[in-house]
Amino acid sequence: MKLERLMAITILLLNRKRVQAQELAERLEVSLRTIYRDLESLSLAGIPIVSYTGTEGGYEIMESFRLDRQMLSLDELIVLCTALRGLQSTQAPTPANMDRLLDKVGALVSQAEQDRFADGDQILIDLTPWRNNGAERTKYESLQKAVQDKKLISFAYTDGKGEETERLVEPMGLALKSYSWYLHGYCLSREDYRIFKLSRIRTLEVQPESFERRAMTLSMLNERWTAPRTERTVDLVLRFTGESKVHASDYFDEKEIEKQPDGSLLVRTALPDEKWMIGFLLRFRTEVLILEPAHLAAAVRRTALEIAALYPSS
Repeated sequence: MKLERLMAITILLLNRKRVQAQELAERLEVSLRTIYRDLESLSLAGIPIVSYTGTEGGYEIMESFRLDRQMLSLDELIVLCTALRGLQSTQAPTPANMDRLLDKVGALVSQAEQDRFADGDQILIDLTPWRNNGAERTKYESLQKAVQDKKLISFAYTDGKGEETERLVEPMGLALKSYSWYLHGYCLSREDYRIFKLSRIRTLEVQPESFERRAMTLSMLNERWTAPRTERTVDLVLRFTGESKVHASDYFDEKEIEKQPDGSLLVRTALPDEKWMIGFLLRFRTEVLILEPAHLAAAVRRTALEIAALYPSS
């Protein structure tokens, strides 16, 4: 336990500019006295830990210090390689850069460990978000360079309601969410932070003007948009038949599904009371029956009739 705690303290100090002893004690759930003893043990082991007093005081590791390969176990290297291959599937890094990085990770494995390292290739993470043309790739690369160079960008954007607007944006960073790429940025047109789906961005232009990056980090922006919203939900009772039973298992929790004597599935669930729910239910065609609520069943019926009216019989 002490060895694991020492490792945790070392990694935390390497990833932070300065950490107070009280924070270390709280995170590792030990006493301050234990933390002081651990810091002394690390210093005696040759890790250059420096202490500072005062309100801004704390502990930090000298900038010149780096971890050796011995600090990473073979299992940790296998996990790291798996994660890198998952990132490779997004095509975010260039193939050449990723190949070099994977080669460097592989070089950390000793000859005696090579066989087990190869056997560790048991998990595949495929996050491929790209379409079958190069337009999305080009758009991504242009945005990535604009973020790095701190250049303003302008584009036409189609929002979730189908409305198209012109935007002037300070690009902050890119995020892969649910197999789609998004741009985080400060929209000068709206005078606030916004998130834009890359597939809805049109006529992208990188402007010559530069901007000073704002204080918000990409992690902070992502937390802002992934924070749980207080949505009004509606209780549903649905009956699934045929092939839609397979998809019901994909969309709903096992505890919400009840198998019926006739082989159908009865689903009791709650979904956000929004327009997209009608489209979601229509994708199951005639293999779902809305038992409750009645107003939703009526709304789906009206929508189906409106669709049918677009295709008059000859």
